[in-house]
Amino acid sequence: MKVYLDNNATTLVDPHVFEQMEPFFVQKYGNPNSLHLFASETHQPLKTAMEKIYAGIHAPREDSVVITSCATESNNWVFKSIYFEYILTGRKNHIIISEVEHPSIISGAKFLETLGCRVTYLPINKEGIIEASTVRDYITNKTALVSIMMANNETGAIFPVQEIGEICKEFNVLFHTDAVQAIGKIPLDVQSFNIDYLTFSAHKFHGPKGIGALYIKKGRELTPLFHGGSQMGGHRSGTLNVAGIVGMGKAMEQAIDSLDYEMCEIREMRDAFEDKLLKIKDTFVVTPREKRTPNTILISFRGIEGESMLWDLNRSGIGASTGSACASEDLEANSVMEAIGADDDLAHTAIRFSLSRYTTQEELDYTLGVVLEAVDRLRAISSSYAYAPEGHESGLDSHHH
Repeated sequence: MKVYLDNNATTLVDPHVFEQMEPFFVQKYGNPNSLHLFASETHQPLKTAMEKIYAGIHAPREDSVVITSCATESNNWVFKSIYFEYILTGRKNHIIISEVEHPSIISGAKFLETLGCRVTYLPINKEGIIEASTVRDYITNKTALVSIMMANNETGAIFPVQEIGEICKEFNVLFHTDAVQAIGKIPLDVQSFNIDYLTFSAHKFHGPKGIGALYIKKGRELTPLFHGGSQMGGHRSGTLNVAGIVGMGKAMEQAIDSLDYEMCEIREMRDAFEDKLLKIKDTFVVTPREKRTPNTILISFRGIEGESMLWDLNRSGIGASTGSACASEDLEANSVMEAIGADDDLAHTAIRFSLSRYTTQEELDYTLGVVLEAVDRLRAISSSYAYAPEGHESGLDSHHH
């Protein structure tokens, strides 16, 4: 059996999304910026797709949603524009992010530090969440930007962006949120939150890879990252990825339509699966489930290296991860585990299971069986776990000293 439980890294393209994209590769291939009839065939589908994207995040028409290649590009654009408009000109020299942002934010912040910007990396609390009050504590009159993710890619922890947005508004500081892990999992409304910039990627909600967007509130202009054309109202040059935009529009529409299913059925399946995992002795989950996106579990199995567990899962056809895919090449301790102060024993043992609306109960039952066997096998050979196999049932009752 093949089971995919790594949906926070990427998702399968919904067949309806693929169906809508298909004509724009071979039949309707005109460049939308040209003036002939080949181009005009793309105009209505583009307009419809953009309307679905605006509706999905409740963006008013006067605000901009600019299509990019991915959220990493969108995040970099915000940071580099802040540099050109505030830091380079000497107006302000400080930004605030959390210590558990996506690598594209952390790396962007570190790059700005080399250019003379001061960066505050806010800590998360024991539940893996940023407290809004800590943002207030660190804002100064030199703060140009606060960038805090809406939901964490590893734990699924939902951050209080509405409160953080209010604090930023009060101090007249720009607020950016990376909403990559939020769309299709929790309700999102840019109008009820004080958000200046918001980023997302289609491939996290059953759209194609290689396309994302940046929402820009009216009046919050940015210095373009790319120069060379009038596309996207001059915000971003480059020929439009028509198939990608059409796909993202359809994926956004379906993500919003499936939100109730995600928040009820998927959550119930996730909770039941998590309950069974937590019956295994010496397991540990970070964020309380009511404060998490409905599809995510980050769980540690004491005495078991995350990579070893992944190996066993992978041999049985199960795809999971030890955290962020963008960082998984580096065999470092999980950054969230380190941030909440987990001991070294636990910091290397985190496994992330992330479900989607395509996940079935049968898949989760199969996965549980594989996990139980893997726990038995790996703890029996673990140097850091004293394993007592007598009289236990499939790892549910093992003792350690």
